[in-house]
Amino acid sequence: MTEQDATTEARTEALRNVVDRVTSWQESATDGTIREELDAALAEVGIDLTDAQRQAVTQHISDGREVDVAALAADRG
Repeated sequence: MTEQDATTEARTEALRNVVDRVTSWQESATDGTIREELDAALAEVGIDLTDAQRQAVTQHISDGREVDVAALAADRG
């Protein structure tokens, strides 16, 4: 496994944990609350996403759709 593969794998796992965390309580949350929790969780794990990526993840979670974490991790914006 190359260093880049390991980094992408770690990023994917961290993003999966973030998305799972935010999704676990989102049923009654507003988009603003989901976005705040997403931003806080991303900051905790040290991952930066573009504003467009954060908005897309927020919308997917709000709509109850699955987030493609592997594609998100691979897209460095």
